[in-house]
Amino acid sequence: MKKLLLLLFSISFFGCTALQQAGSAFPSSGSLSESQVTAGLKEALTIGTQNSTNRLSAVDGFFANAAIKILMPPEANDIEKTLRQFGLGSLIDQAVLSLNRAAEDAAKSATPIFVDAIKQMTISDALGILSGGDFAATDYFKQKTTGALTAAFSPAIAKSLDKTDATKYWSEVFSTYNKFAAKKVPADLTAYVTQKAIDGIFYEVGLEEQKIRKDPAARVTDLLKQVFGSPQAKG
Repeated sequence: MKKLLLLLFSISFFGCTALQQAGSAFPSSGSLSESQVTAGLKEALTIGTQNSTNRLSAVDGFFANAAIKILMPPEANDIEKTLRQFGLGSLIDQAVLSLNRAAEDAAKSATPIFVDAIKQMTISDALGILSGGDFAATDYFKQKTTGALTAAFSPAIAKSLDKTDATKYWSEVFSTYNKFAAKKVPADLTAYVTQKAIDGIFYEVGLEEQKIRKDPAARVTDLLKQVFGSPQAKG
């Protein structure tokens, strides 16, 4: 990583009608009470977030997922291209791998944060999510957990990156580089990877939300089948 960063420096430099349509995809509570509907939603979200974090915290959870794989900052595209032209692509690849391994390490701490947000969910919150858009639950999590995820991820990612002195050399090299470059590269590597890791977590949570809303096979308990399994819910 030190060699890569030194080489980088030396080479010089994301309607109302839509909401109504989405809401119609859910069953009315029918014979279920509001508390039962809320319990079903909490159960669904617990399963969904656990599935997401388990996938992402595994080896290659980020690295092998093209949708969320953490790459070099776009501001460094020209530098990366030049390095690869000089036969130094393996150094870039090693650096990218280290960024994704750090995100995978951090993802292990996400589950209890999501579980805590689910426990605090009120009936009003739950009914709002059920009647909201396709990503209403994911948006709820973004509002309730981003701060806690950032606080938990940042030290875990820093620790992982520090194993190779990546954060130290990245900061030293690109803080100096940015004084002369038109396109500034993020000098805080930990902050960059933390944000990308959180974006990846919410992307996966969004996918899980869609499965439970639209895929009967994802409703793995009787309560989920009751809440989400009416003819209306099947679209």
